[in-house]
Amino acid sequence: MHDTKPLLIDSDFPALFRKPLEVLQVNLGYLCNLSCVHCHVNAGPNRTEMMRRETVDQVLALAEAANIHTLDLTGGAPEMHADFRYLVRAARDLGIEVIDRCNLTILEAPGYEDLADFLALQQVQIVASLPCYLEDNVDKQRGKGVFKDSLAALQRLNRLGYGQPDSGLELNLVFNPQDAVLPPDQQQLEQAYKQHLQQHYGIVFNRLFAIANMPIQRFGSTLISHGRFESYLTLLKSSFRADNLENLMCLNTLSIDWQGYVYDCDFNQMLDLPLGAVAKPRLHISELSLAQLQDAPIATAAHCYGCTAGQGSSCGGALA
Repeated sequence: MHDTKPLLIDSDFPALFRKPLEVLQVNLGYLCNLSCVHCHVNAGPNRTEMMRRETVDQVLALAEAANIHTLDLTGGAPEMHADFRYLVRAARDLGIEVIDRCNLTILEAPGYEDLADFLALQQVQIVASLPCYLEDNVDKQRGKGVFKDSLAALQRLNRLGYGQPDSGLELNLVFNPQDAVLPPDQQQLEQAYKQHLQQHYGIVFNRLFAIANMPIQRFGSTLISHGRFESYLTLLKSSFRADNLENLMCLNTLSIDWQGYVYDCDFNQMLDLPLGAVAKPRLHISELSLAQLQDAPIATAAHCYGCTAGQGSSCGGALA
């Protein structure tokens, strides 16, 4: 796989500085039941990297000390981690909102039949990847049969109350473009998703998040192989909007990898771009002082234009 970091590190992206910490985004490991083309962490069924229980407890200690309001769990498929349910329960006992970034198909996988019930019981917010509402497009990007399993999982979640009015169980979907283009207008796309899924499958959900593909890891390598890396980066830079800078998620979020090292964002984590507040190569959660984060600089590179292009892009969708 091609390394995109050398092509991104020399950048004129504007300087950013941290605001008070509110969110921990934690990658529990790279094990996943899928291998998606757009995956920026290169996750898959053969990956073995998984967070240790000791590190899970360190995450909980930091969450409590920092008085964060949200714990955002990612992978891979975070639900495949042996301590996923332990972490969710402990965070909810602390009054912390938990987000599960779910690929949907895991809810239909053998051995996970009770997972949806667990998520509902703990009132976990589900952010689920569904890159299109058409079967051919989804299976092309994520693998044959993924669309069918995703629909079954969504219907299961709806039966539990997810996405239903006044249920308190939030179900949000994620759209990623299938090519080296920016996402379309998020509001218009959300209406198209809702109309199609309701009309054809009786499925409802709360919101759609349109997220730009980052020119790193598997997607970035594919761009290089097809000779389209530079043109995509040019598109991101030419679509830069300064008013998106104030809403970037890296301002109030800390990213933690499966080993417990901290980064300014999930994308920096994948590029092994150290926390902007420290000079050493990597800082472990056990060494982190909250004082280090106060008004600290954020590490940036050319991939950051992916978050500020057009409507903007974050793990919570468009910024504009």
